[in-house]
Amino acid sequence: QVQLVESGGGLVQAGGSLRLSCAAAGSVFRVNAMGWYRQPPGKQRELVARFTRSGSTYYTESVKGRFTISWDNAKNTVALQMNSLKPEDTAVYYCTAAVMDTSLRNPNYWGQGTQVTVSS
Repeated sequence: QVQLVESGGGLVQAGGSLRLSCAAAGSVFRVNAMGWYRQPPGKQRELVARFTRSGSTYYTESVKGRFTISWDNAKNTVALQMNSLKPEDTAVYYCTAAVMDTSLRNPNYWGQGTQVTVSS
């Protein structure tokens, strides 16, 4: 089992920055991909960014150039640096992890979520 705990959400004005962190505990050695999903109000969840243990990354088109994902293996943490935030980035952000599925389309583990609100 892997436990994921997010932190760093909050309220920020458009154009501002936030950094989300996710601490992983348990059998983290089994994890091959970690990333972040988000769910805006009234909408479906979407994969925002992904980092695989081999070092490859993925970003959904709407956040390219603004968000950066990083994975600190030594500390078992994954972070999402979010810059130039827009009101449409408002969502609950979830940290996720997968053992076999490095695409992270079907994560094995989910955090509890952290709210990010961007005011205009």
